[in-house]
Amino acid sequence: MTRGLHSIHNRLFLLFISCMLVLVLLVSVVYYKKTTDIIHSKISDLAEKNISQTVGLFDLLLQGYDSITKSLNSNYEMLRLIQERDSSRDETVSIINERTITNIIGAIYYSRDDIVGIHVVTNAGKNYNYERGFDSVIDTDYANSEWYKKLMDSSGEMVWLGLYKGSVINRFQKDTLFVFGRKLYDLSDHRMIGVMLIETNPQPILAALSNVTISPNSQVYIVDREDRMIASTASEKVSMPSFDGLPRPQASEIIVDDRTGQLIVAAKAKMSDWTVFGLTPKSDINAEVVKTREYLYVVILVLILLSTVLASIVSRNIASPLKLLIREMKQVEMGNFKGSVTVKSFEEINSLVSSFNRMVNRMDELIERITLSSMSEKNAELQALQSQVNPHFLYNTLDMIYWMLDERENDRLGRVILALSHMFRYSSDWQEASKTTLRQELDQMRHYMTIIENRLEGRVSTELHIDPECLDVVLPKMTLQPIIENAVKYGLEPLDRPGTLQVSTELCEYELRIIIADNGVGIEESALRQMQAMLAAESTENDGQKMAALQLEQTLPGTDVKTRRGIGLTNVHRRIVLMFGEIYGLRIHSKQGEGTTVTIAMPLPRKGV
Repeated sequence: MTRGLHSIHNRLFLLFISCMLVLVLLVSVVYYKKTTDIIHSKISDLAEKNISQTVGLFDLLLQGYDSITKSLNSNYEMLRLIQERDSSRDETVSIINERTITNIIGAIYYSRDDIVGIHVVTNAGKNYNYERGFDSVIDTDYANSEWYKKLMDSSGEMVWLGLYKGSVINRFQKDTLFVFGRKLYDLSDHRMIGVMLIETNPQPILAALSNVTISPNSQVYIVDREDRMIASTASEKVSMPSFDGLPRPQASEIIVDDRTGQLIVAAKAKMSDWTVFGLTPKSDINAEVVKTREYLYVVILVLILLSTVLASIVSRNIASPLKLLIREMKQVEMGNFKGSVTVKSFEEINSLVSSFNRMVNRMDELIERITLSSMSEKNAELQALQSQVNPHFLYNTLDMIYWMLDERENDRLGRVILALSHMFRYSSDWQEASKTTLRQELDQMRHYMTIIENRLEGRVSTELHIDPECLDVVLPKMTLQPIIENAVKYGLEPLDRPGTLQVSTELCEYELRIIIADNGVGIEESALRQMQAMLAAESTENDGQKMAALQLEQTLPGTDVKTRRGIGLTNVHRRIVLMFGEIYGLRIHSKQGEGTTVTIAMPLPRKGV
């Protein structure tokens, strides 16, 4: 064993450390991805729940504001006094009516803590105000202001004007206010008599919006259908984003979008045509992921160090006894068979060392046996060569007899001799190939049946039903001959009536079946069971046993008729099993007095082969 990367110690070390690193990295990547997905999923769920709660609170707040305007608009006494003051010329009555109207507005004002001011502007240009501090300077040019135009353009529904820095009508009020209003109508004839404007503290709305924030850098915006910002939690230094390309929810739908560089959640308020957007930078969301990644780096580093130490220990414990074993093997290579190795290591290595010691101890014996076996084999080969007869002499002699009979016009005997010549030529030509095709096997069968039909003088006839697609199927040589010979000799010859031998093919889903059936005397039940048991046993032997048994049968002398019958079928069955596998082979079915059927099962030929 050479040093460096080719040594088993270094290779085991590299293999072990590589496997550990791959495993650690794979687990780390999966863990990191799973953790990231869980964190993102939880944050998305949290953002969705927060904005859902916020929109619910926002709707409740707007419903309360809507109820205030409806209570003012349905106060018959206030509406009556407003119309009387607008039409009355008595200054005293007007003052009394104005105070009464102010008191009614004041009662509404004190019904809620977040109301900053309530303003009623009539069609006659008169103003009724109730607000904090009672110090107000009403904008005389309110008719040209944006808020007044929006109220006048409405059809009586609530108009949510949004957040303003300072009052839209009181020049002294500079605080940020949430402003809304609606038209006032006479309840009797539904005639507009003015507008009401209510300004409230924006903190309840801003507090509701702050629930949407999930990080310090989250920003929440309320925008109308024209993308005009109504309210926001962002400071003045933060530039307002463009809402044009952001997803807009429909009805009660909640949208969560994390495909961009920030997490976007959006929901729509039922009480107004406003959309609440929550924008959170991905960097804030990934802060927890970054902490997890840093912790994971530390764990990976520790695991790598532990894996390195463990890989070094394991590789050394495996390599040391193997090195000792290799040194002893080099001694054996030089011809020293007296040494032995003693180590205490893993069970597999101890078993290897024990096997090596037994191998060395038996090496001399095996060498002697091989030498003796080689000598015996050479002697047997020499004797076999001396006893061989050139088969071509037999072929030529049979052909000569055929032509002599043909000259004397003895056609019947000539056909028999010619068939016998072909049979000898086919059966003795094993040096060329041990495989053949079904077409050649059928030709051999025809030659055999020519002899049999002439010998039995019409007592046996043959029927062939072969699918043309099966003629070129490859199978072991001399497969049909032993089966047909058994069928004729043991099934059809003993008959006292004409017999029929049928050969056919059948294509099933997974296999090709060659069926050889006769209407002969059949097989006794006990003999049939014995033959079927022999075939079943042949399918369970290993390949070495099959080959040894096959060679033994081919040279076995002195067997009786029944034994040869079983050996012939067993021989064919074993050769098919050796060629195609244990699920194929011969299948025998017989009924005494009715006949015997032998089925040769083979795999279906592949298309194009």
